[in-house]
Amino acid sequence: MSYDDQYFSYLKKRSLRSLIYRKYYIYPKYKPYMKGHLLDVGCGIGEILAYYQNSTGVDINRECVNYCKSIGFKAKAMKIDELPFKDEKFDAVMLDNVLEHINKPTRIIKEIYRVMKNKSYLLVGVPGVKGFAYDRDHKIFYDQKKMNQIFKVNNFELVKNFYTPFESKFLDNHARQYCLHGIFLKK
Repeated sequence: MSYDDQYFSYLKKRSLRSLIYRKYYIYPKYKPYMKGHLLDVGCGIGEILAYYQNSTGVDINRECVNYCKSIGFKAKAMKIDELPFKDEKFDAVMLDNVLEHINKPTRIIKEIYRVMKNKSYLLVGVPGVKGFAYDRDHKIFYDQKKMNQIFKVNNFELVKNFYTPFESKFLDNHARQYCLHGIFLKK
C-alpha cells in the first residue's frame, strides 16, 4: 500500500468525536477570518471544504484529491511547494495541520503569499507536543514563538494566537487533539 493510500485511510478512520470537535469547536473560531474564496492547502478529506462552501482544496496526496472530487468538492492536485493558481486569487488561506509535515516550509509559505489577495488572512493550526509525537511523518515542531517567527519573516502580520480547547501545558503533553493556532494577515 502506498503512503498516499495509507494516509488517506488514516484520515478516513478518524473518530466521529474528532470530526464533531473540529466542525463545531475549532472551525467556528476560524470563521470570522474566512472571507470570500478560501484555499485549503493540504485539504485531506475535505473537512474545511464541507464546512466553508466557497472554498477550493489542494493536496499532494492524489487519493485525498480524488476523494474530495468524488463527493463534489473543488480540489486540485499540487506539486510540492507549487500552488496551481494565479497571483492574488484567494481571500483567505487555511494551512491546518500541514506545516509540521514540511522540512523546509519557506517555499510553500511564499507560494501561499503569492496566491493571497492583499489584506487577506492565513489561518494556521499545528499540533501540540503529544499530537506532534504521534505522527512519524511530522518533521518540525512549532511552539508559538517559532510559528509566529516563520510567518513574520515571510511578511505576514500576527493577528492572534489561540489554543484548542484552551492553553494548557497538561493538554499539550497528554492530548493528541490539542493544537496551537495562528491568524496572520498578508501585509
